[in-house]
Amino acid sequence: MLFRWFIGLSMDAPVWDVTVFTKNRERLLEGDVAVGFLLAVMGDPAVSGLLSTEHFSVDGTLIDAWASIKSFRRKDGADEPPAGPGRNAERNFHGETRSNDTHASTTDPDARLYRKSKGQPARLCYMGHLLIENRHGLIVDTRTTHATGRAEREAAEEMIAARPHTRRCSLGADKAYDTAEHVARLRALGVTPHVAQNTAGRRSAIDGRTTRHPGYAISQRLRKRIEEPFGWIKAAAGLRKTRHRGLKRVGWMMTLTVAACNLVRLPKLLAVAT
Repeated sequence: MLFRWFIGLSMDAPVWDVTVFTKNRERLLEGDVAVGFLLAVMGDPAVSGLLSTEHFSVDGTLIDAWASIKSFRRKDGADEPPAGPGRNAERNFHGETRSNDTHASTTDPDARLYRKSKGQPARLCYMGHLLIENRHGLIVDTRTTHATGRAEREAAEEMIAARPHTRRCSLGADKAYDTAEHVARLRALGVTPHVAQNTAGRRSAIDGRTTRHPGYAISQRLRKRIEEPFGWIKAAAGLRKTRHRGLKRVGWMMTLTVAACNLVRLPKLLAVAT
């Protein structure tokens, strides 16, 4: 009844076939409607005045794929058949070497097997990335990628390069971004890399040229605000585990969720600004 009321259908009016939703979803995906919606929200004159154009923070998180680890099978079909009847039969992974080069999920081929750190289990997932401005912590850009060891840094470079800035800006990030290659690319883009130093058994790519400035400490403190939208996206919006399959659809939902996250915060920020 609420659905009929929302779209203006009377109680006895015929409802269109469910395939219409599928066709419209494909049109929305092809037209980048989610990206356009986010850009329209953040480009509104009342909103753009809240945004910093000089100081940003970036981070990434894992989004569990809508696929079971049992679906991660050899691409050449040489797996041993599961023991037992039914679609959810037992699989013995003991002693089996699995990688994204030789295996793929039969449920969602775009998902990747990824382990975030030592001691944690590998799981099928995607990686979502956020770029926030440091003044109010609003999300100004997002990307959804395959889960790889380089995805966070590559997405950060892509997002910060797309931001319009007339003077050198700063980008805060955690230790995962502390590599010589990434830091050099940021500097080539005219971006000051306010990256946390990773000195675990190696030399950090961030030296005194950066850390001696007071702005570095400020960026390191403010970059932690990016955990707030990540928490909302996963807990309140339910995107800890996606309900869609394929990189394009998962990315579309991630972008819409990011826009919703900003819309939840904007009324309070705009009320204070006025």
